[in-house]
Amino acid sequence: MLIKKPIAIALTALSLSFTFNAWSQVPTGYSADYAKIVDGAKKEGKLVIYSATDSKAVEPLLKDFGTIYPAIKIEFNDMNSTEVYNRFISEAAAGGATADVLWSSAMDLQFKLVSEGYGATYKSQEAAAIPAWANYKDSAYGTTFEPLAIVYNKRLVSADEVPSTHADLLKLLHTKADKFRNKVTSYDIEKSGVGFLFITEDTQINPQFWDLAKAFGDVGLRVQSSTGTMLERISSGENLIGYNVIGSYAQARAAKDPSIGVAFTKDYNLVLSRVVFINKSAKNMNASKLWIDYLLSKRGQTIIANESQLYSLRSDVTGTSTLASLTTQLGSALKPIAITPALLQYLDQTKRLAFLKQWKEAAGKK
Repeated sequence: MLIKKPIAIALTALSLSFTFNAWSQVPTGYSADYAKIVDGAKKEGKLVIYSATDSKAVEPLLKDFGTIYPAIKIEFNDMNSTEVYNRFISEAAAGGATADVLWSSAMDLQFKLVSEGYGATYKSQEAAAIPAWANYKDSAYGTTFEPLAIVYNKRLVSADEVPSTHADLLKLLHTKADKFRNKVTSYDIEKSGVGFLFITEDTQINPQFWDLAKAFGDVGLRVQSSTGTMLERISSGENLIGYNVIGSYAQARAAKDPSIGVAFTKDYNLVLSRVVFINKSAKNMNASKLWIDYLLSKRGQTIIANESQLYSLRSDVTGTSTLASLTTQLGSALKPIAITPALLQYLDQTKRLAFLKQWKEAAGKK
């Protein structure tokens, strides 16, 4: 369901553990002519964002951005990743009002829009601070470093049953099929853009993936279009284990729900980065540039890690939800999904339909 949240932001500054000089003017280290962008954004006075990022996670960012640029009213539209794509495409085709900025976890759909000419080229002042794989020609930027996870019910799944590799999961489904029958959940890859992306990425890395898909089918995989629904059903015990769940959301839920356990895989662990780009036809181009730079700044990334709990992309940000902490934990097992033309491989309609057919035949549609 679409949740539209126009937010007029003029709030008290958050208490941060570091100091910044007059962001309302020109941030330290930025080019002197950046003042023109700031002044232009103030005149625009508005920013429209379409996003697949949960509004609760984004709220700390919106509040802090508002302390820097209180003259800019943000209209934040929270929807699922497929809705972000479909709504933008239809509005753009009709020539009507649409988003200034698109920020979504469906990296492939975001890249598709940029590759089709919808993205503006803007070299962020913070571009040098993020990994090269997270910047596509200064048109599409990764903003987070979110590991996918296996999520399980801690009351009903014992510690020795929790998989630490994909092979472990396959073995578990084979040896304890009765226990996990109709109790395994993952994304509905026909309805969830991110779910489709994760599964297609799996096939590129895991030589046993289709064996795992068949095992899912054998136990009656239950599919959902949202992370929240999966977490609710795992917490209640209706499902026992979830596959390829967005780890940032799972960790946030686990922090307040003793029934939720989160595990990362040591053979390989896919990492999602929410991709942001500016609409080439944005009505509020200057405000859009401020938002991009803010998201990628150390200040914005620190809030992403420690308040939004979406995992920071920058190596100079500290905290538990950071690239640095994950690297310490998982090392070379981390496999970030790069923002490259390879993301388009399965978006070709013929290939997509063939893949969905193969997936349904293996995993079933429960």
